Amino acid sequence: MSDTPPNAAPPSLALSIVIPVYNGASSIAELVGALEHLQIAGGHEIVLVNDGSPDDSLAICRALVEQARIPITLIDLSRNYGEHNAVMAGLRHSSGAHVITMDDDLQNPPEEVERLLSYAQQSGREVIYTYYDEKQHAFWRNLGSRFTNWVAGFVLDKPKGFYLSSFRCMSAFVVREITRYDGPFPYVDGLVLQVTQDIDRLLVRHLPRAVGRSNYTMRRLLRLWLSMFVNFSVMPLRLSTLTGFALSLIGTVGSVVAIIEALFFAPPAGWASLMAAVLLLSGVQLVILGIVGEYLGRLYLTANKKPQSIVKTVIRTAPTTAEAARPPLRLRERA
Repeated sequence: MSDTPPNAAPPSLALSIVIPVYNGASSIAELVGALEHLQIAGGHEIVLVNDGSPDDSLAICRALVEQARIPITLIDLSRNYGEHNAVMAGLRHSSGAHVITMDDDLQNPPEEVERLLSYAQQSGREVIYTYYDEKQHAFWRNLGSRFTNWVAGFVLDKPKGFYLSSFRCMSAFVVREITRYDGPFPYVDGLVLQVTQDIDRLLVRHLPRAVGRSNYTMRRLLRLWLSMFVNFSVMPLRLSTLTGFALSLIGTVGSVVAIIEALFFAPPAGWASLMAAVLLLSGVQLVILGIVGEYLGRLYLTANKKPQSIVKTVIRTAPTTAEAARPPLRLRERA
């Protein structure tokens, strides 16, 4: 029996590689050139998503489409929407039985794509995440990634020990399901974990950044963290409730102690402790109000149909004779 679900067109290629491009003018041509020369049984395509890049990435990507050796799709977004929004746009234009997402900075060696796809095909898992012996990022970026993964394990029910890498391989089934989400605040890994727990991981190499610097600033990392923390769980609200109960209990105990001291002992001056308690409780109240406000604000923007992204143009290469002559992809059979 075929793995293809009812009413779904069978995949035309074995692999789609989705690459969001932002300030990638100095690296995208080298990356695409290496990916074009990969020998993928069943064929592969590249989907480039220009995420409102301020440099000349768009012009370079257009030239790559014109000179393409394999099918390339170029999606030009109307402005910068962020990595996960761009990835979602690319996933919607992919047609492979498996889809690999990767960055445009050459820190993931192109030859690892073949290993990742082979492992996904052999294991039969729906999603394969990659992990590294050592990440070649700045200290603060690695620290932020570790914190985000720790919170993801707590909020998203992420399997223990899994690193949520942007270099991942997903089955067409998972891609189809996560692209049903059209809200303005996507978090790809959160959507994946909502669809399936049939995941595995593969150790790959991670190279130092060859040119430029990371596009992730502290502000972008914070925005990504909020999307994961708020959009895919009500855990923050539950934590707020538990915090409220705990502080109420502490306040009750403190009130009883204060009454006993007033009745049987000399009342202490206590201004310093009183002010400390007021500031603590006020701070906690403001944090809880901020969390509730974040939920309401995102709900308001979603209800007003803030776009996940707006596609300005889509350019595709015409099928070549070699691609047209390639034998059709055989779907994996279940026992």
